[in-house]
Order: sequence, then structure tokens, then C-alpha cells
Amino acid sequence: MARRVVITGVGSINPMGHDVATVWQGLKESQSGVGPTTIFDAGSFPTNFSAEVKNWSVDAVGEDVSTWEFRGRHSRFAAGAARQAVSDAGILDIGLDPQRLGIYLGSGEGSQDFDSFAAMMVAGLTEDGFDVAEFTRKGLEALNPLFELEQEPNMPAAHLAAMFNAQGPNCNCLTACAASSQAIGEATELIRRGDADVMISGGTHSMIHPLGVTGFNLLTALSQRNDDPIAASRPFDRLRDGFVLGEGAAMVVLEELDSAKKRKAHIYGEVLGYGSTADAYRITDIHPEGRGAIRCMRMALEDAGINSSDVDYVNAHGTSTQVNDRVETRACRAVFGQDADKTPISSTKSMMGHLIAAAGVTELIVCLMAIRDNVLPPTINYENPDPDCDLDYIPNEARDASCRIALNNSFGFGGQNITLVVGQFDG
Repeated sequence: MARRVVITGVGSINPMGHDVATVWQGLKESQSGVGPTTIFDAGSFPTNFSAEVKNWSVDAVGEDVSTWEFRGRHSRFAAGAARQAVSDAGILDIGLDPQRLGIYLGSGEGSQDFDSFAAMMVAGLTEDGFDVAEFTRKGLEALNPLFELEQEPNMPAAHLAAMFNAQGPNCNCLTACAASSQAIGEATELIRRGDADVMISGGTHSMIHPLGVTGFNLLTALSQRNDDPIAASRPFDRLRDGFVLGEGAAMVVLEELDSAKKRKAHIYGEVLGYGSTADAYRITDIHPEGRGAIRCMRMALEDAGINSSDVDYVNAHGTSTQVNDRVETRACRAVFGQDADKTPISSTKSMMGHLIAAAGVTELIVCLMAIRDNVLPPTINYENPDPDCDLDYIPNEARDASCRIALNNSFGFGGQNITLVVGQFDG
């Protein structure tokens, strides 16, 4: 029989705040972390706003700033969120065998050294064309090898292993917007089958840089509501025109149930179900009938041993793009059937933006807070009903409601689909 897995620690750093309590309070109050981009000069870009993490440094969690100077922005966020989660769980004080402690992240590529890259390009330009030798010479002069190492997506997981002496499984997956949810699902499976007792899992990402914003603009995925950034992310609203790029990290401590009970740990909830599918369709478009999303949700419900009618709240992928929101609505109708109209759904991306690889775990923690407090967070900026999006999206204001089981969807570019089901733990 598979071992049960519970969550005993949480941590989060994102545009809404620098810890879970602050983020959750902001979501309940329908606040927004969106504003003009300040990390770089985005004035000439089609989209000049984003959801940035502001006024935060690794010294806030006791780390030496100089140690992290040449480590990526995403690695610093990961360190902060993980330090919070590990401290919250208290796992370092229980004499845990380090070989039974592992790391599983969903992390994107590191922050780009755009200024150095631009200098290399300028150096290579000549009247006769492009001089590769001069481009290379400038690169050897300008680039920092430690910072370049941070481009590898596995680096945050490596840093966390060293921080916490985690000698067990160490993995990273990069499945776009589904990455951190997939990491949690796979980390859960590692514990279920006995390969680890405790896993630090979650995700981290920062793509608010010229190359990242250019890429998403080319895909026409970002909102261009530059005159009103706070109103830009409007999932399921008829006038939605794309998502808002965010950044940050969130981590959870996953622990085998008997271990958590033995040490009388605080348990936020239990991971009940995990579903994973691929659309096998197009790289940037979800399948129009939502076949992957439908199967993914059904797999997670089956894994949890529950019916769709048992779900009290759905945190939607809800990106605020025309196609995603329409198809996710269709998929939810297929899965929830006659209960679809009375199942509350919201997209907290409307407030914190889209954290890409860190989105899923951030939203899973939101589900845990909803279960703890019996409060369902809203979808803000929902003003213009869309006939193709006709479910209960908890518009604009949080709602008091009983919540024992929550379902979290994460659908990534490339057709990756992940659904997690978490539930209240009653002992």
C-alpha cells in the first residue's frame, strides 16, 4: 500500500509579498502585484508592465548576500522560499537521515545577463557583417562564469541540496507553466513508494528580462493593456488580451504521514491526487476540446479516490488568454458535469501575474490556505461575462465557504497538463 504524503511546511516569495501570510492576506483583499516594469527599461516594448518581486534580498532569510552575488535571481528566490518552508516544517531539528531528504523542483532557466550579451553583439557588428571572433573575445571579457553557470535550470535544486544537506533524490523538471506542480506530483510519488521520507519541492522562475518579454510578445501571449496594468490580467473576462508576466518562488515540505504524526508536526493538508498528461497537439495551443486537461483532472480525482462532486474549490490555470480560459472552462464542464455550475473556480493569476515555472506550487499553497481558513480567493478584473466562460469564477471579492478538498490545474506550453488534489487532514 502506498504511503500517504502530507504537507508540513510552506514558503513563498512573489509579487504579492515575501511570505505566505502576506501573500494570502493580499489575495483575500483582492490586491494586485502588477505595475510598471522596473527591472529593465521596457518603455519601447509592446508590454511595459509586469508583476515583480520588489524590495527583497536573501539576507531577509539569513543568507549572506555576498555568497549569492553571482547566483541567479531565480536561485535567490528559491533559497528564500525554501528557507521559509523548511523552518516552518522544522525538519532540520528531528535527526532526519540526510539520505532520506530530497529536492524536486520545477525551475526555469536563470536570469539573463542581457547587458553583457548586448555588449558582445555590438562588438561583433562590423561594416562587412558579423565578426564571430570579436563577439567571442568580448564574451570572454564580459561574462562571469559563475553567473553563466546559473543559466542551467538545475542550479536552484543544487543550491538547496547544499543548504540543507539533502543527500536524497535531487531532480528538476522544466515543463513550462506546469513545472512546479509536476515537481510536487513526482516528489509525492517518491515518498509514496519509499524512496524518500521528506522532499522539499516547488518551483522558481524569473523571465522579466528583455529576452523573456520579447519571446512572450512574439507569441502574442502578454496583455498590452499598458494604460491600466492592474486591470490587465482578467481571466475568463470577455475582454482579456493575455497574461501578465510574474516572477518568484514557492516551496512546500512534503512528508510521509507517519513521520509527521510521530513528531506531532503541523499538517497543512494531504496530497490526495496527481494527474499528468500531454495534449500531443500544438506547442503553444491547448487542445481545443481540452482532451489533455480533462484526462488530467480525471486522473487526479481517480488517484485521490474521490468524485468530482467532492471538490469544494478549483484554482484554475486561468491565464487570461482567450484560448486557455475558454478551453479550461470546457474541460471543467466535462469533468464536473452537473456539478460544474456550483463548483467555485478562481484564477489568482489575476492578482499576482503568471509565475511560469513557479505558478503551480504558488497556487497549491493558495489551495491549502483556502482549506485552512474556509475562504476562497477571487478572480479580480472580472467585469465582462464571456458566453464561452460561464462558470462561477468567484468574481472580484473573496468568498467565505466551506472548503475541505481543492483541485489545482497547471497547463504548460508544449501541452503539459498537471492536476493536483489536496485535502484537509483530520488525523
